[in-house]
Amino acid sequence: MSERVPTSLLAAAGLIAGFGTAIGTGSRPLGGAVMALFGLTCIYFWVKRDGRQTALRLTLVGLAAFVFSHVLGLVIGAWPSVFVVSAITAWACWRWSDSKWLLGSAAGPLASR
Repeated sequence: MSERVPTSLLAAAGLIAGFGTAIGTGSRPLGGAVMALFGLTCIYFWVKRDGRQTALRLTLVGLAAFVFSHVLGLVIGAWPSVFVVSAITAWACWRWSDSKWLLGSAAGPLASR
């Protein structure tokens, strides 16, 4: 079952929900907790199905997206920035994890089933 979990959607939703929670409640720590919960869920699936190397790479992408959203937000605004970095993060998750499991490509584990 873990092979079919779309972490690209989870990672993007975590960034968006975390920011939305922080804005909606006025509590940055609560927004961070929401984002961390989504992130830890993604890390669990990545380690389980892709290994530690991929999990580390995608975790760093997510953390970089979080940091970059703050810088980009100064230029294009907070919400647009969150959407841009969420899309980039989702692409990275799709590219390095989900596509192997959800499409069943020749290189992916589902191809042998």
